[in-house]
Amino acid sequence: MDDGLLVPARADGMAAFEGPDGNIILVCNHENHPAHAKNGPFGLEHERLGKMNPDAIYDLGAGKTPGLGGTTTIVYDPRSGTTLHRHLSLAGTEINCAGGPTPWGSWLSCEEVFSNPGVDFERTSIVHREKRHGYVFEVPANSRQATIPVPLRDMGRFVHEAAVVNPASGVVYLTEDMHRSLLYRYIPKVPGELARGGQLQALAIAGQPSFDTRNWDEPQAIRAGEWLETGWIDLVDIDSDAHDLRFRGFAAGAAIFARGEGLCYADGSMFMTATIGGPERLGQVFEYRMSTAEGSATEADHPGRIRLLVEASADQLLHNADNLTMGPWGDLIICEDTADHNGLIGLTPTGELYELADNSYTSSELAGICFSPEGKTMFVNIQDEGLTLAITGPWPNA
Repeated sequence: MDDGLLVPARADGMAAFEGPDGNIILVCNHENHPAHAKNGPFGLEHERLGKMNPDAIYDLGAGKTPGLGGTTTIVYDPRSGTTLHRHLSLAGTEINCAGGPTPWGSWLSCEEVFSNPGVDFERTSIVHREKRHGYVFEVPANSRQATIPVPLRDMGRFVHEAAVVNPASGVVYLTEDMHRSLLYRYIPKVPGELARGGQLQALAIAGQPSFDTRNWDEPQAIRAGEWLETGWIDLVDIDSDAHDLRFRGFAAGAAIFARGEGLCYADGSMFMTATIGGPERLGQVFEYRMSTAEGSATEADHPGRIRLLVEASADQLLHNADNLTMGPWGDLIICEDTADHNGLIGLTPTGELYELADNSYTSSELAGICFSPEGKTMFVNIQDEGLTLAITGPWPNA
């Protein structure tokens, strides 16, 4: 890359931002574990580590196993189809899976891990850690150098997946990639300034404490199309060394989801995937309609609502929904993450599914689905092969 480092492997979540001179800026996560030096930006023996400002590396791993996740930033010229610049923009973090863009021009990069400092034997290797992991980090899109990593501790410490911001309020919604997980939201003290602190909450179904949306034991516990009123539970001790935040949330009455994954925002709603929800454990897609009094003292009088849009089955197109985005023409575009075959599936407002693209190249998951700001180019990653694709239409009209 332009900073002398290597392009990291396992590209995952991603967002596109408007850049100068008609260019597009992509910020891309990399879901790498510190035990796999071959996937990281520093070389097999970490011989390129010295090219980095040490202050810009969150966890140096005692110089032996630095965090190999983080983000790269790409400046792309859509007219020539060429990459103009690429650099490591977040360094020293682990398993950066998904995240989400902010309306103020940054990317929220989420660590899909919960690990404490020390020396452990993992994945046939000894791993050294100097820092606690399981956080969200904010990466400015327009910077040409690595950001100084600051964990956003008030956004909670857990196995993070995705993030999405309500542009009207600055409230951030967060998913958790666990078989029994919560749907979180973060109400910042100052919208747009997440590092200044705030309140972390978990979603609950009104009048039905600890409601299980997974439909595993009760196949019709939540029915497609049925709106359920919601409430939010304040969470405490959200930066604990014990990996128990979700369990304390359940005990307080929060709803249970099956591996919350992708998030996106459109027109007052937040859309979410649960990768192994449903009786066949093939995934679910939800819509959460935000309250007009979101985060205020009167929200209980005007509660938000949630509904199940789609529950996948073996005879449907969509299997194991993961990252997703709203297409410029008004359909959700969803990445699949199955064991052997993955595509891009469209979901219309009327609930119809269609195949937009098929990954006949490999069995890798697709990830990082997003569109350029003007809606002409769709970007998506083929994770295992480390490819970022720029795909132009023509696309359907809105």
